[in-house]
Amino acid sequence: MPFRTRYTGLIDRYRDRLPVHDDTRIISLGEGNTPLIRLNNIPRIVGKEVDIYVKYEGLNPTGSFKDRGMTMAVTKAVEEGSKAIICASTGNTSAAAAAYAARAGITAFVLIPDGKIAMGKLAQAMMHGSVVIQIKGNFDDGMRLVKEVADQAPVTIVNSINPYRLQGQKTAAFEIVEELGRAPDYHCLPVGNAGNITAHWIGYCEYSSASGDHVTEACTFCKGHCKYAGGAVVGNRPKMIGYQAAGSAPFMRGAMVDDPETVATAIRIGHPQSWDSAWKVKEESGGWFDECTDAEILAAQKLLAEKEGVFCEPASATSLAGALRDIQTGKIPEGSSIVCTLTGHGLKDPDTAIAQSTRPLVNVEAKLDQVKRAILDNM
Repeated sequence: MPFRTRYTGLIDRYRDRLPVHDDTRIISLGEGNTPLIRLNNIPRIVGKEVDIYVKYEGLNPTGSFKDRGMTMAVTKAVEEGSKAIICASTGNTSAAAAAYAARAGITAFVLIPDGKIAMGKLAQAMMHGSVVIQIKGNFDDGMRLVKEVADQAPVTIVNSINPYRLQGQKTAAFEIVEELGRAPDYHCLPVGNAGNITAHWIGYCEYSSASGDHVTEACTFCKGHCKYAGGAVVGNRPKMIGYQAAGSAPFMRGAMVDDPETVATAIRIGHPQSWDSAWKVKEESGGWFDECTDAEILAAQKLLAEKEGVFCEPASATSLAGALRDIQTGKIPEGSSIVCTLTGHGLKDPDTAIAQSTRPLVNVEAKLDQVKRAILDNM
């Protein structure tokens, strides 16, 4: 068999495009390199000639795209001498922060909304040994407190206001371009805090540079932290489409939402920290924002699991729900190539998944005839 180099994470893979040095101690769990899965059955169901791919970020080490940003944020925190990190979280950030802090041998403090976090995510934060602080408020309250604490205590914030987070997350765009050989025509993402749509645009902008120099659009967002060293790779960039949950859609309201509500807890954020940059992404890419109801989100989650074998958490399914609607209306035309980011694994929120399952558990005696009958009845 031919020799293969062991994959050691996205920082090692894209070291020439990330703000690290040769002697930087990399804090990695082997994140990145997630599958880009072409959907086979759903396009036939909708009856449209489109190529739809899902970037399955739920197969990162802690089960979400947050690992891409956290490997960079914690690596830089350790490099700068930090002994503790802090974040506000609806769940996935807390899981990633806790895991990477454990890997680095430092302390993680996570603030989560009391009673508004999926159990799978809470279990991760607790098992990784972080200090979990439940607040009687929502994510936006937690974010405000994190900023205030960081001004008075020696902790590094690892939410997406940390520019290194976006540097790690931009690598998803690199992987997509390398696998497809070009950028897709449309890239659809769930939008909560809006850091991920911003990070993807940075990645696509860097890859589309015609001169190999620093790209103006990327400079808008990266605040000087990127280290683009490539030449021309592709010329196209996608239209970026951000879908929100209807009960938590500040981009659709044109103003912050004080009391967001949605079953898609990962995007239950009314005061996005990347508000300004996300609007710039929309304008520069020629894309748009839209919203999906909880019913549409859950239907897309179920459709993806039952028809394609891909299990994502509710917030992730928002990207597919919105894309399918825009395909049906023709806003996304036939013949298009579309990538939908699935931000987290379905096991993050098993209770919601079980509640909408259409196939109930079949209880029978441990006897051949009863098992046989149960099989025949459900053929």
